[in-house]
Amino acid sequence: MKVPSQPSDSGAEPDGPEDRLRRFATIWSRAIFPVTATSLTRAEFEQHLLPIARTLSAALHDRPFDTAPAHRAGAALVAAHCTDPDALSRTLGVIESYLVLYCGDERNTPAEELRARCARLQHALAAGFAQALRERTLAEQEAIARSAFAARSAAELALHSTETRFRAVFERAAIGIGIADLHGNVLEVNETLTRMFGGMESQVRSRNVQDWVHPEDAPHVWKLYGELVRGERDHYRVEKPYYRGDGTVLWTNLTVSLLRDAEGSPQYQLALMEDTTERRLLNLRLRYEATHDALTGLPNRTLFFERLEKALAPGDGARFGLCYLDLDGFKAINDSLGHSTGDRLLVEVADRLQSCATAPGEMVARLGGDEFVALTTGRGTERDVVDLANRILAALAAPVRIDGRELTVRGSIGVVEGPAGERTPAEVLRSADITMYRAKSAGGNRFEFADAEADARAITRHGLTTALPAALERGEFFIEYQPLVHLGDGSVHGAEALVRWCHPQHGVLGPDRFIPLAENTGLIVPLGRWVLQEAVRQARFWQTRHSDGGPLRINVNLSPTQLHHPRLVADTVDVLERSGLEPGALCLEVTESALIGADDDLLKPLRQLAEMGVDIALDDFGTGYSNLANLRRLPVSVLKLDRSFTRGMQQHPADPVDLKIVEGIVSLAHSLSLAVTVEGVETGAQAQQLRELGCDTAQGWYYARPGAPDRIHTLLLADAV
Repeated sequence: MKVPSQPSDSGAEPDGPEDRLRRFATIWSRAIFPVTATSLTRAEFEQHLLPIARTLSAALHDRPFDTAPAHRAGAALVAAHCTDPDALSRTLGVIESYLVLYCGDERNTPAEELRARCARLQHALAAGFAQALRERTLAEQEAIARSAFAARSAAELALHSTETRFRAVFERAAIGIGIADLHGNVLEVNETLTRMFGGMESQVRSRNVQDWVHPEDAPHVWKLYGELVRGERDHYRVEKPYYRGDGTVLWTNLTVSLLRDAEGSPQYQLALMEDTTERRLLNLRLRYEATHDALTGLPNRTLFFERLEKALAPGDGARFGLCYLDLDGFKAINDSLGHSTGDRLLVEVADRLQSCATAPGEMVARLGGDEFVALTTGRGTERDVVDLANRILAALAAPVRIDGRELTVRGSIGVVEGPAGERTPAEVLRSADITMYRAKSAGGNRFEFADAEADARAITRHGLTTALPAALERGEFFIEYQPLVHLGDGSVHGAEALVRWCHPQHGVLGPDRFIPLAENTGLIVPLGRWVLQEAVRQARFWQTRHSDGGPLRINVNLSPTQLHHPRLVADTVDVLERSGLEPGALCLEVTESALIGADDDLLKPLRQLAEMGVDIALDDFGTGYSNLANLRRLPVSVLKLDRSFTRGMQQHPADPVDLKIVEGIVSLAHSLSLAVTVEGVETGAQAQQLRELGCDTAQGWYYARPGAPDRIHTLLLADAV
């Protein structure tokens, strides 16, 4: 069906939701007004459609999602005299093409879910339209049939003309009409009913109603029939299938009424049949499209959640097992070979997964992208879900050949298993998703079982991640300072700025709890800029407010993400200029791992800062795998030796291997004109050994724990040693 093109009498798209809704109603009215039997003008008809369109728009976004409003909208069309079949076809076309476009909002609901909802609304509207039209038609036809039958009875007694009128109505009715006695023997059928059963009157006439039992009959159909022929009810209406003579199935909306004689005794039964076979096939197709993935043909998220909800319903000993699969490295295939290749790979993966879930109670679905789920139900799911996960990994082991290329497919699986009735579908899927990422972090190509404690940690991490932006705006971060002590004379050489988060629920959090989260979300850039500003401001305050001196240098950590940020140099210069702090009083600490294999483009901003006079410290030195010879090309002036090298010095006598390693590193650093700072000094024995080995500065709990900025000045006056 061709849907009218979008109106073009306005040069711009409508601005607000109401404008977009009115535009949708305009398109709808233009599509179906020509086939509507109404006395309204087109403008009046458009105003009549507007509340129906508003109902569909609201249903598209309702939570929980409910198709009942769309069912009522279909009935409203029939009430507005839109009874032509072409009106339904055009309406479905308009909804498919324009409802999501004008009434959808992808910021609140994903596009894929909106399209799925739209398909289900089409289905419900078509059903409502059909039901209202059927009821209207049946009411008219039943009245005609009753009148016709009464006329026939009267004609038998008196008037031949009444028999003629009865025959005209009976034979020309648009629905099938049959008359049977109370024993179920068919006495009369019209031509329409004969055509519905294949065109041969002999296949219908002289049959008994009870010969038409069908395996898909609803349980109550024959109970209602028995009540009717016994005179306990006057009519009933059901949906009933019949076998035709060629073995095909005829689906009907069947209305059976009891006809009584003049004394009120049951005499005949009158059946009115509407052929709904095509409409049923349309409904099945719409249902399939709404519940299956268009690319792979697998059940989609909607159908999977329906099945999962049933599997989690409380039952006697019922259990479930869920495998949540995410392909490892699929994004790289899309980026390098294109989405067409990625789609073909997903189809092949779907076929393999389908072959893994063939046992009763098992199903596979695609949630979206490269995420799939496999569900198994029954009583032995503890064992079955492990077998299912192993079958999935085995099925993915063989490479996939696409256009002459062999693509290796790997997957990470999160497994959740347990008794039904204890968790909601959302909770189960969240646990499986968290567990899948744990399997991916462990190297992928494996499955992991859900763990309540791991889930809780992941949920906490997620909560911290989402709270980070607001925390920075609300000023929940603060900085503690740990002194850097000169080993030669024990004087305070500087201080390292260490950021903390005063979380409203979790209390004070160290950087290890939130810095990786800030790295992953990109918030590390504004957070790092704030730390730099505060630390530099504090260093300048020390210089201007304490005439007896203060820390000579402030050390600030730089994350790998900050190193790649294009405004690193500009922001640092701006902070120094605004505060009035000399560049030589600032030391930026960069981890060794961030500079492993660094090219000239990455080192360029560090070289620019070093040329300005800012010191660059190589933090956690010795934990990476960089070539020591590469130190010559790095623009660093300080090596910060990782605490792992000095831990052996806490014992007496000190570990001779650690002594040799530290002695070698110090000698190498000094030969390259680099100062050496040692982290994690906790005892006087460590400090003495490091002093003897020639280390320049140190920090650790032996001198002071990180604390408020005023403690640094107190420590300076009191002498650190």
